[in-house]
Amino acid sequence: MSDKGTGPHPAAQDGTLVRIRKLTRVFDVSKPWLNRVIERLPRARLTAVSDVSFDIPERGVYALVGESGSGKSTIGKMVVGLLDPSEGEVRVRDVDLASETDAAKVAAARSEIQMIFQDPYASLNPRWRVRDIIAEPVAARGGDTRGLAERLLEQVGLAAEDAVKYPHEFSGGQRQRICIARALAANPKLIVCDEPTSALDVSVQAQVLNLMSDLREEYGLTYLFISHDLTVVQHMADTIGVLYLGRLVEEAASDALFETPRHPYTQMLFAAAPRMDAYGREVEPPKGEIPDPINPPAGCAFHPRCPIAVARCKSERPEMRRVGGARVACHLAE
Repeated sequence: MSDKGTGPHPAAQDGTLVRIRKLTRVFDVSKPWLNRVIERLPRARLTAVSDVSFDIPERGVYALVGESGSGKSTIGKMVVGLLDPSEGEVRVRDVDLASETDAAKVAAARSEIQMIFQDPYASLNPRWRVRDIIAEPVAARGGDTRGLAERLLEQVGLAAEDAVKYPHEFSGGQRQRICIARALAANPKLIVCDEPTSALDVSVQAQVLNLMSDLREEYGLTYLFISHDLTVVQHMADTIGVLYLGRLVEEAASDALFETPRHPYTQMLFAAAPRMDAYGREVEPPKGEIPDPINPPAGCAFHPRCPIAVARCKSERPEMRRVGGARVACHLAE
């Protein structure tokens, strides 16, 4: 496990690599026009991410956690440029990737970002040899790829001879190592990791996470780590942001969050983690489902499931504010 609190890269004036401000993404999920006319239906819009702001320091690991449908992967895709924000901005080295008009600045910023996807079976081209898969980010920019794949394969714990093989000849953990090698080929500063170990066995997860920690130290990498697994997040992250229905509800240093979770939803996530009671029986997790994101509740979106909700929670949406060393969006955080 890598040491937390590694110093900022000298290229960043204040140590911040990524600034995300009021990030929002709305999807139009309406039925086709003719259906809406016949059935007299309005347009339906789903707010996947709403008003999210946070910073990622250079060489840091910022983790986003939350249930399925909370907006984690949507934020990751906006950071790497696969989706454009509906509102707000993503700045990498102070370059707004969506609105910057200088193509050279955007290209330079994007060249420092790579992504590791959740499914190593779907994210590798089955028709390409591993050598071509790893070298693709460099070859696309006209760079020298001689010996690149072989060197990176050895770097991630595979053999140089594996470069001539095809993806189907590898296990899931080995494929994810190939995905990591491909990400490293472009010499990035930021890697967005979208559930990078969720498709792997537990023993293989630990190997991949340790590899990522080692590579962070060696290459000075910055990670945006997306996961629903609290154990993985505790092992990897310096800072953790907790998402609920597209909004950031709590942000704190990893150790502080696990020691003193302040938002009721964060407390519920910890309570829902698999555990046993004093008699060796599995404790029943908290009940409740995320509300419909097309028609979310008024006020605090968590209030229908919150054990301490009061009348104010049903009518007034809480804003993020400082409580101790954390940022919390809860009227009753104290």
